[in-house]
Amino acid sequence: MLIYIFYFFIAIVAVQLFYYLGVFGKFAFAKPQHVKPKNLPVSVIVCAKNEEENVKKYIPLLAQQDYPDFEIVLIDDASSDETLEVFEEFEKEFSNIRLVKVENNEAFWGNKKYALTLGIKAAKKDYLLFTDADCFPNSKDWITSMTSQFTMNKTIVLGYGGYEKVERSFLNKIIRFETILTAMQYFSWAKMGLPYMGVGRNLAYKKEEFFNVNGFIDHIQIRSGDDDLFINQAANKANTTISYTPESFTYSEPKKTYKEWFTQKRRHISTAEHYKFFDKMQLGLFFISQLFFFILVIVLLAFQFQWIAVLAILATRYTIVWTVVGCSAGKLKEKDIKIWFPVVEIALILTQINIFITNIFSKPVYWK
Repeated sequence: MLIYIFYFFIAIVAVQLFYYLGVFGKFAFAKPQHVKPKNLPVSVIVCAKNEEENVKKYIPLLAQQDYPDFEIVLIDDASSDETLEVFEEFEKEFSNIRLVKVENNEAFWGNKKYALTLGIKAAKKDYLLFTDADCFPNSKDWITSMTSQFTMNKTIVLGYGGYEKVERSFLNKIIRFETILTAMQYFSWAKMGLPYMGVGRNLAYKKEEFFNVNGFIDHIQIRSGDDDLFINQAANKANTTISYTPESFTYSEPKKTYKEWFTQKRRHISTAEHYKFFDKMQLGLFFISQLFFFILVIVLLAFQFQWIAVLAILATRYTIVWTVVGCSAGKLKEKDIKIWFPVVEIALILTQINIFITNIFSKPVYWK
């Protein structure tokens, strides 16, 4: 029996190395990206629901972008706090801010996609750049950097939305590692011509792409997925590219408690159930290979079966994976995470198992 477990262990490691070298290496070892301003007409779209404090801090940063032709479309999704009033003040202060007020709709109550659809239709520019109400750009050249990747054919641009660093917080390290790993995945598959998701914290596309797939209509009843489900449907090899210059990054304040982050990740993982079959399969295979890798290592070492070979394979796997993760983290300006890689990887896998089991027995909560 142990010999078959050993052979299975080798197969699992081979799958892992395929992902990290064959797929994720496409991003990890990619050449630095250059920015050549295009000065395309851009509508920056921000949808907010009960985000009074965040919009006070971050909307002025968007308004200060160094870009010649852009407007900001602020969507108030029937907030019950002072978000709308704050937006109205910004509309008076900045001439390029357009306000969209969304009232509760019985058919689409609490559905962010409905609010975003109204905002997209109100946008006057041909190119749309999305971020969340709790996000801020890394530089005044955020719009320039993101739109520089548009071409005649590349009409969808996937960006990186990171989280702020919190000193002496292990939870923050897990959150940021998971964000790096996710970005490494969707950037790499996009570079291979198989884009499957993007993040609404930093995403751009030409307005025509929205109408080409009838907007969110095919998944309007799924409360989440205005970003990843849309990209899963609309993106392909011909029309999608990525942006990973530091100036193009956005950042958000991370969750402060494990419970808050756990709830957030439950929503994200449940949305992935609606991806295309191939995308679900490749994501599932990657997770299973990670899980079985650790289980099989423990079993083989516990019985001391071929322990020298097991340790050699273990060392090889970690050397390669650590290199790929380290290079990706460097590109995303998250270098400190690679030091913690072995520990946060295990913590993340345990969390994902917990999420998977929890989602079987209860449904996650969506847009506020």
